[in-house]
Amino acid sequence: MLIQAVTLFPEMFRSIVEYGVTGRAHKQNLWQFSAINPRQFADNKLGYIDDRPFGGGAGMVMMAEPLCKAVEFAKQSSLQPARVIYLSPQGAPLTHKKVVELSQLSHLVLLCGRYEGVDERVLQSCVDEEISIGDFVVSGGELPAMMLMDAVLRFVPDVLGDMASAEQDSFADGLLDYPHYTRPAEFQGMGVPEVLTSGNHALIAEWRLEQSLRRTLMRRPDLLEKRDLLPQEIRLLDKIRQESNGESISY
Repeated sequence: MLIQAVTLFPEMFRSIVEYGVTGRAHKQNLWQFSAINPRQFADNKLGYIDDRPFGGGAGMVMMAEPLCKAVEFAKQSSLQPARVIYLSPQGAPLTHKKVVELSQLSHLVLLCGRYEGVDERVLQSCVDEEISIGDFVVSGGELPAMMLMDAVLRFVPDVLGDMASAEQDSFADGLLDYPHYTRPAEFQGMGVPEVLTSGNHALIAEWRLEQSLRRTLMRRPDLLEKRDLLPQEIRLLDKIRQESNGESISY
């Protein structure tokens, strides 16, 4: 997979290209990266790529021409078709389903905005989709782009030592992940649930499913409302509600 970022701050991407799981995978050539600074396509000696908005208002807007030229330059870097994504709080939410979809592509171009945003004509002519990482605003698209990259790269073959790590993460099956424990067996007076040391894999699997359901019910009940529950899940949810004397949920 080739991922490219159109960004005013290429050096920010060192954190994902050189460190951690993604950095190791990059060194192994499991994915490639390059950053394109749109200043190199500016039509002025000082490299300005922003200007005041028509109609007035606060802040500056990134100009259409240098951004579209940078995007086209990135797209020409590979024979494979590129998906151009603009990181924006106005975009569709980044979900597990979207992450898996993007991981199947061979070429992503991530457009990182700054200032008050980009000229609307960039979105109309150069961008395939807008993606948001949450209902909040940050100073630029670089951090959202790196979050998207990290999530997507986890599903690229061989990036993780064990693909099951990604397949069992929260949201992978529509539920939040269950609690995890490791040594020591006791820490600050807190022990490990006995079932995890029982060696009974069937009981462990049911305990983990119950814990996933419990956490999802407490923290993200909206996920359960969208889920077609299996008989085992219905039984465990009934058990959880009886134990907590909480209100029932509809399914």
